[in-house]
Amino acid sequence: MAVVAVVALDAALRTPLAAGLPTGLRVRPCRTHDHLERLLAGALVDAVVLPARGDWLAPVPSLRERFPGIPVFGYGVVRADDGERLAQAVAAGVQDVLIAGVDEPVAGELVGTRGASRQRARELADAPRLLRLTDALQTRAWDLALETVDGRLTTSDLARRLGTSREHLSREFAAGGAPNLKRVIDLARVACAADLLRNPGYAVGVCARILGFASAGHLAGTSRRIAGVAARELGRVGPRGVLQRFLRGRTRSRI
Repeated sequence: MAVVAVVALDAALRTPLAAGLPTGLRVRPCRTHDHLERLLAGALVDAVVLPARGDWLAPVPSLRERFPGIPVFGYGVVRADDGERLAQAVAAGVQDVLIAGVDEPVAGELVGTRGASRQRARELADAPRLLRLTDALQTRAWDLALETVDGRLTTSDLARRLGTSREHLSREFAAGGAPNLKRVIDLARVACAADLLRNPGYAVGVCARILGFASAGHLAGTSRRIAGVAARELGRVGPRGVLQRFLRGRTRSRI
C-alpha cells in the first residue's frame, strides 16, 4: 500500500489528513528528515507533507530534484501576511500549502488526489479498454492490482479480496480476449517501476525492494517479459510505454 510521508506534523493535523485519504493510501509519520529518507528508500511513497513552520522549505529543492514524481505539500498555520512565504513555497516546487484551521476536512482528499499513484492511474486510464477489460470483475481486479503494486500479489490474493475463487477469477478475467491475470499483475508492477525510475533518486535495486521483487534481477527479468526492455530503461519508457509494449504480443503467460 502506498503511503503519505508526514514529517513532524502535529497529531491534530495528522489525524484528519489520515482520515480523509482515499482507499489504498495511509499516513506514515516521520519524526525527522533522516526518517523520511529511510522511508523513501523502503516504501512506496505517494506524497510528502512537511510542517509549514520555521525553515521548512530547506529540504524541498533536494526532494524535488531527486523525486520530481512525488509531490510535496506544506501544512500549517498561514497568516494573512504570509503571501511572500507562500510564493517562496511555490517557487521551491511545493504542490500546495494546506492551511491549519481551514483545510482539515479536505486535507486527505487534496493530498490523495494529487499523489503519485493517482498521477500514475491517470497515465494508465485507458488500460482497461486497451486490455479488453469490460466486466466489473475484470476492472475491479485491475484497480486492485494497481493499488497493490508494492507486494507479491497473487491471483489467490486478488480472489480473496474480490470474494471469489482463484479459478473463477482467472477464467473470468481472461474472457473476451483479455490477457490472463498473472500477466496483468506483473504489468501493473512493471508500470509502477517505470514510474518510480523516472525519479533520479531511485536506482533499480531500490525500486525492486520497494515493489517487493526478490531482487534487482527479478525485476529485470519481469521487465523483459512484460515490456521487452532492461529494467534500467524503464524510466525512459514510462508507465504508458510499458503498457504499449505489453500490448504488442506480451499478454499471455501461464496462470
